[in-house]
Amino acid sequence: MKKNILILLSSMSLVSCATGPNAQTGAVLGALGGAAVGGIIGNQSGRGLEGAAIGAGLGALGGNAIGNSKDQQNARSQQGYYDKQGRWHPQQQQQGYYDRYGNYRYY
Repeated sequence: MKKNILILLSSMSLVSCATGPNAQTGAVLGALGGAAVGGIIGNQSGRGLEGAAIGAGLGALGGNAIGNSKDQQNARSQQGYYDKQGRWHPQQQQQGYYDRYGNYRYY
C-alpha cells in the first residue's frame, strides 16, 4: 500500500510541471483515463489498485505530453508566450500598412 501511494505521489509531482492550459487539462484527463484502464487491467490479475496507480501515472505523463504539444502549436501560430503560471500573454503587433508591392511596413 505504501508503495502505491509513493508511486501516485511521484507521478503527481511530475505532472505538476505542466505549463500551458492544454498541458494541465491533458494531464488530468490522462490520469483519470489511465487510472480507469489500469484498474480494469490490474483487476484481471488481482491487483486493481496497483494497476490504477500505474495507469494514472502513465496516463498523466502521456496527457501532459499531448497537451504540451498543443500549447506549443498555439504559441507558434500566434504571437505571444506562456508565463510560468501558464497564462497566455499575446504580443501586440505594431501598426502598419501594406505598400503597393505587398510588403508590410510599420509606422
